Amino acid sequence: MSRICLCLTGKTLARNLEFINKYRKYIDLAELRVDCLDSDERFSIRRFPEMAGIPVILTIRRSMDGGRFSGGEGSRIALLSQGLAFADADRRRNFAYVDIEEDFDVPSLEEAARTFGTRIIRSCYNFEGTGGELAAKLSGLRRVGDEIAKLVLSPQNAAGLVSVYQAARETRDMDKILLCTGRLGTNTRILAALLGSYLSYAGIKDEKDAECCAPGQPDPRELDELYRFHRIGERTRIFGITGYPLDSGADPAFFNPLFTQNNVDAVYVPFPSDSLLSFLRLAEEIKLEGASVSVPYKEEIIPHLISKSRQVDHIGACNTILRTPSGWTGYNTEARGFSGSLLRFLNRKNFARRHVTILGAGGAARAAASEIHRLKGQALILNHTVFRAKELARQYGFVWGGFDNQGTAIMERYSHVIINTSSDGTESDTAFDPGTLYNFTGKEVVMDIAYEPELSAFLSRAAQAGCRVINGYDMSIQQAKFQYNLFMGHELNSEIIEKLGL
Repeated sequence: MSRICLCLTGKTLARNLEFINKYRKYIDLAELRVDCLDSDERFSIRRFPEMAGIPVILTIRRSMDGGRFSGGEGSRIALLSQGLAFADADRRRNFAYVDIEEDFDVPSLEEAARTFGTRIIRSCYNFEGTGGELAAKLSGLRRVGDEIAKLVLSPQNAAGLVSVYQAARETRDMDKILLCTGRLGTNTRILAALLGSYLSYAGIKDEKDAECCAPGQPDPRELDELYRFHRIGERTRIFGITGYPLDSGADPAFFNPLFTQNNVDAVYVPFPSDSLLSFLRLAEEIKLEGASVSVPYKEEIIPHLISKSRQVDHIGACNTILRTPSGWTGYNTEARGFSGSLLRFLNRKNFARRHVTILGAGGAARAAASEIHRLKGQALILNHTVFRAKELARQYGFVWGGFDNQGTAIMERYSHVIINTSSDGTESDTAFDPGTLYNFTGKEVVMDIAYEPELSAFLSRAAQAGCRVINGYDMSIQQAKFQYNLFMGHELNSEIIEKLGL
């Protein structure tokens, strides 16, 4: 079973002890980053393991390896020696591990560590990518059989991430720590057990005097409670979400609590990917059972499906894939999620006699247009690329146009409901929004399918004009319910969702 290691980056030993106590219920061990301590605090590191009451890794990371130690190698060796000196017969009072780099060569120090039960972690860092033969690199790191090989990588693309999971499979029986930094690598920290990684590092968040040591590093509570880290094993079913860039905040927070509530041995993980083909290769490597498909792959995924639902055929976009023995089956749950959420907000059963403007012509716009047509509404499709708006509108006999004065003029006749499905204007601090040429009267109902930030620039402008506004959070929950049903093969009890406050 993989362990959660809290990376301690406080400036004092006392502060680091506070961090341990804050997260003690979630963690298995801690790493004391001596390079982050104030200079005068470094003289007292020997007593920290006894203070901590849990196994502690002694680490003094050089700046060239992403750390903060800028002194000479002689002074670093002296500090390491000080931390390991005067070993106690009770090993709980000693550092349980010492983390040293592959080029570190002080045999006397290493032998002293082994003599008193301090296990050596031999580290290598590559912040330029993933490199070549990763399995061979891992195997070559260890000088003695009881060492733990540690390889930290920064994949530049999703293809590089695939090679990391392949290397993990090839070194299945080796004691190792294998992880990736950055947003692409967050899933390696969550799925440490799948990688066969001895531990996963967690960082300290929301504390001004201690920063996360590496990008993509979750905090212990997030790992343990949200991603159910300590429950992940060989039989755990893996689901997730892909897209690029990927904004998946609500999805893990929806699925993972439901898995816990229903006693399902499964985890839902973000897999941002700059290449759909690379994601599909990764999905095969880790035996992913199902996934939510986000922008920009909702249309690109369709040729890779062995079969697809009628909604996918009709809409021309797929946001859910499910593994079958013969390949991937595709579904669209956005359409029902969209209409269910918006109609509940409008307190209506359909869109009859409603004239609606849809901004955008991508996968979400296709789902919205399909439902507006099915539920007896009329719509105007506006898009930057006008031919895409025209292509979508003609499927349903809708009107179309561009984001220009002519399109805005038509909007005035299709303004009962205005829906933004484009990615423009979702940041709260931008002055641009996709309907900037249109002046809200305050009578419109305005929807933005984005939900982070809670009020996009588009919704803020509408609200200021007096419009009723709704973001895409409820829509995301509604469509996720249908995804859960597909993933699990049975209907989700709505009372559970209400109980969890989702």
